[in-house]
Amino acid sequence: MCAPSPSPATRPGTAVVTGIGVAAPNGFGTAAWWAAVLRGESGIGPITRFDASGYPVRLAGEVPGFVAADHVSSRLLPQTDRVTRLSLAVAREALDDAGVDPAGLPDYGAGVVTASSAGGFEFGQRELQALWSRGSRYVSAYQSFAWFYAVNTGQISIRHGLRGPSGAVVSEQAGGLDAVAQARRQIRRGTPLMITGGVDSALCPWGWAAHLADGRLSTADDPAVAFLPFDAGARGHVVGEGGALFVLEEAEAARERGAAVYGSIAGCAATFDADGSAHLADAARLALADAGVTRHDIDVVFADAAGDRAADRAEAAAIAGLFGRFGVPVTAPKSMAGRLLAGGASLDLAAALLALRDQVIPPTTGTRRPADDCPIDLVTGAPRRGVRLRTALVLARGQGGFNAAAVVSRAD
Repeated sequence: MCAPSPSPATRPGTAVVTGIGVAAPNGFGTAAWWAAVLRGESGIGPITRFDASGYPVRLAGEVPGFVAADHVSSRLLPQTDRVTRLSLAVAREALDDAGVDPAGLPDYGAGVVTASSAGGFEFGQRELQALWSRGSRYVSAYQSFAWFYAVNTGQISIRHGLRGPSGAVVSEQAGGLDAVAQARRQIRRGTPLMITGGVDSALCPWGWAAHLADGRLSTADDPAVAFLPFDAGARGHVVGEGGALFVLEEAEAARERGAAVYGSIAGCAATFDADGSAHLADAARLALADAGVTRHDIDVVFADAAGDRAADRAEAAAIAGLFGRFGVPVTAPKSMAGRLLAGGASLDLAAALLALRDQVIPPTTGTRRPADDCPIDLVTGAPRRGVRLRTALVLARGQGGFNAAAVVSRAD
């Protein structure tokens, strides 16, 4: 009798997800966040991390219930800022979820690839404050940014003794998927385990000034209507903090140690254009081809969901052009968290994996129905249950022309 063929999620050489860690505005920790998402519970509200009363935008998505001292040693606290502390906590959760003891890993058998885009603002602001108050012996803001992009990955590596391949990806909102794609490449090259994804935060006065200069933030004071992806009344987005990190393993190695598998990273692709969304559909097509699936195999799309009328129309056109008008369920759970910079796409990837596990499509909140010029089957109001979900497509766009797409397949 012939043994059954392994599924795509457990085929040897495939990168599978065995651990997830999350910090999001509507929940700290994967279980708390996912339960809030399925309840349609938003984490967007008035900014509390600094006095925003004098700014034209006063709403953001802040991670609740995070006490840095519970996750970072007193020695390390003065040397880190919020995003590094969040990243350390999320990485710890992902490893615990995967049942991995880093001390038992072989030398150079595990590495870290993470994404960041604006997390250095808070550290840079602190350095500038020191410069103004204590003199030029302190490093410049530029130096602090250069240091920061390496330190986030480095701190995770140091804490857990991970001496394998490492790297940091800077492609704004697309970074979370780009980092996962790089980590998958390392798995294919023979590294048994990688920590990857993105966590970001720039909720400080200096970071806020940069967000405002971008000109794409919603100025609404009501959290319920501030961020409305694909809605005719969309007026911009809300910034949030947080993200997700994953433990990726080679499928056969994960199976041998009896690890529970969420799903496989079946396909990844990235494109670049100066027009913002012109090649988003190309990234999706390339990811489908990389995964060896067709558009008919995709059961749900997790949209980038800019909350900007022009950008939403462009994304809706890309989705409709690929799947047909109203051809596939589309959702944007980031409507409950805001756009999390480099952490946003990785949080969507976590949502896609959990949606496949639980056979449920989380809702897009705020938006009641998509605008007439956005012909997509947007899941709104409540989760969509009673669906058969095997494969999901996650889309992301980063400011400056970055596009990314990932295909994830359910584990059997």
